[in-house]
Amino acid sequence: MGQVVSEPGVLHKSKSKAQELRNPEAVNQALRSGAPVQTVKKFDAGSNKKTAGAVVNMRKLDEGTEPDTSRQIQRARLGKKMSQADLALNISQRSQLVSEYENGKAVPNKTVLAKMEKALGVKL
Repeated sequence: MGQVVSEPGVLHKSKSKAQELRNPEAVNQALRSGAPVQTVKKFDAGSNKKTAGAVVNMRKLDEGTEPDTSRQIQRARLGKKMSQADLALNISQRSQLVSEYENGKAVPNKTVLAKMEKALGVKL
């Protein structure tokens, strides 16, 4: 008969692949066992958007449109008894843009402000 080997054999398990580690079950198991888990959320991943543009526009908005400018536009428009749509037609812009200027949400544009000054007869 053959001999039986009494020494235990050691089997090595292959390391987990990165895709297997991202599995929610693997993450939960690691959390339960107390292993360190790093989670990173990617913002706008897979999209083709520029991120720096929004920050620049917000800075321009903070610097440019002052609350008194938006009030001036609104008072002058109401003084001439014009609606936002009428003013928008007069300056060849959308009525939504006039609304944004009056609410202080629009990024100031010199040409649009010049058209508003001319239509309303007020220095902005």
